[in-house]
Amino acid sequence: MPYHPAWPAMFAKWGVDLRAALGDTAARIDHIGSTSVPGLAAKPVIDIQISVTSLEPTDEFLGPLTGMGLVYRADNPERTKRYFRERPGQHRTHVHVRQLGSFSQQFPLLFRDYLRCHTSAATEYAAAKRLCAAQFRNDRPGYVQAKDAFVWDIIRRADAWAQRTGWIPSPSDA
Repeated sequence: MPYHPAWPAMFAKWGVDLRAALGDTAARIDHIGSTSVPGLAAKPVIDIQISVTSLEPTDEFLGPLTGMGLVYRADNPERTKRYFRERPGQHRTHVHVRQLGSFSQQFPLLFRDYLRCHTSAATEYAAAKRLCAAQFRNDRPGYVQAKDAFVWDIIRRADAWAQRTGWIPSPSDA
């Protein structure tokens, strides 16, 4: 769907609640994904990345996050993150807990920051997503796979930009 200006405020509310629940356990709490890029068309899903010093043991973040009503998805196949979803009946929210400084933690921040600074790349990405969404309307894995090549093209450009500019992630969003 087209960009919705309410998305940053939706993240901000989550950010305040997550910071209160996690305190210093969360080195960073960031709005990531397409809803974090002003003007970018997106699925209306708020993606949040929580960066922690270690993914194991999970005690420091698992209790506080499930205590907020988030549902832990222990069956998540990605070994570099711990994944949580909104409780049933709430607005779709994905919470990704990743290890601070890891590739998987840096990737979404670089991708987001590059698109925020390069509106032409964000426009290209939106067009690619719309094409893939039309082609794979009822096939989420097909949609993700179809846009993969474009994501990697952008990340290559983003990496070159990071090398030229000395990019480091902006301060934590919450």
